[in-house]
Amino acid sequence: MLERMEPSRDIACLLEIMERLRDSKTGCAWDIEQTFETIAPYTIEEAYEVADAIERDDMSELTDELGDLLLQVVFHARMGEELGKFNFGDVVLAITKKMIRRHPHVFGPENQRNRKLAKGEWNRIKTQEKAEKRARQNARAKNGGVGAYVSLLDDVPRALPALMRALKLQQKAATVGFDWDTAPPILDKIDEEKGELREAMEQGHDADIEEEYGDLLFAITNLGRHLDINPEAALDAASNKFKSRFSHIERSLAEENKSPRDATLDEMEALWVAAKLEAQAS
Repeated sequence: MLERMEPSRDIACLLEIMERLRDSKTGCAWDIEQTFETIAPYTIEEAYEVADAIERDDMSELTDELGDLLLQVVFHARMGEELGKFNFGDVVLAITKKMIRRHPHVFGPENQRNRKLAKGEWNRIKTQEKAEKRARQNARAKNGGVGAYVSLLDDVPRALPALMRALKLQQKAATVGFDWDTAPPILDKIDEEKGELREAMEQGHDADIEEEYGDLLFAITNLGRHLDINPEAALDAASNKFKSRFSHIERSLAEENKSPRDATLDEMEALWVAAKLEAQAS
């Protein structure tokens, strides 16, 4: 009979829980059938829930959500161990090595230590690490080894939210000089993309419309980068503003015993403008 498990602050307890859940004979059927691919969406979801708890300044909820995110790490590590590829200790070793290497001002030789990391030093070290890794992989591929050519942009995960991925791709390309010098020319590029989208819409080709719309979003993201504006944060703020103003429309109509479905577009537009003016005045 298996020993009864009790809640614990020890990471070893969590590792044992996951091992038991994945046990082919006595574990949980759902946990046993999971793979890296099926668990990945949950990992992403838990990271967003951590961010949401932080946004709401809910420390109790943050504790729970960080636990859920940690479970995802343990889950992936357990599956890696079952395949004989890596285990939780390897994950910890990898991150401790990385943090020590990227903080020479804290962990390096005494003559390198100081209280402040030089501006850009973290990114320089990180870029150097990635370049060395790509060089090794490409050397193996060139010599007939396993694997294909690795691009500078392959470091950017495909699973990132689209705006974030676009930003990361642009930042990567900029490190080797493939970039606009200033922001104003990007406005011209946005006008160009708007023209191409308009043309695609006039021709009515759905595939072309989607492609040109994507190009326009990509150019607008690039403009934000040059203006030091995070596109995710900017769009989130715009979404919050939209939600607030639409809620004003709903409340105003409710006072007249009406809903948005009962109102005309002109009525709702007038209430939208009122909400905008009210926000500007406050």
